[in-house]
Amino acid sequence: MSIQRLHSGARMSQAVIHGGIVYLAGQVALGPDVPAQTRAVLAQIDSLLAETGTDRSRILQATIWLADMADFAAMNVEWEKWIGGANAPARATGEVRLATPDYKVEIIVTAALP
Repeated sequence: MSIQRLHSGARMSQAVIHGGIVYLAGQVALGPDVPAQTRAVLAQIDSLLAETGTDRSRILQATIWLADMADFAAMNVEWEKWIGGANAPARATGEVRLATPDYKVEIIVTAALP
């Protein structure tokens, strides 16, 4: 099986496709607050998934990192609007120190190809 890498740099690729599965790197975005950052990250995920030939309805698993678990509810409002109940993937959410203090949310997803 071949491996396809998209938007590769010295340290990482934004997406890797192998064996009918799309693996996205953790996505972060700047914004004034957690809802704005979450919406921007989810838009980036939509874009990368489209580029690989799949979409959010085929997400298998998501890991969400928050800089502060106090922001869980605010992030979840945006997530629930985006994912919809019918296509909810397996998911884990935790608190972690992100790459810079400006980042409040990072989301990593794995999706199936059609």
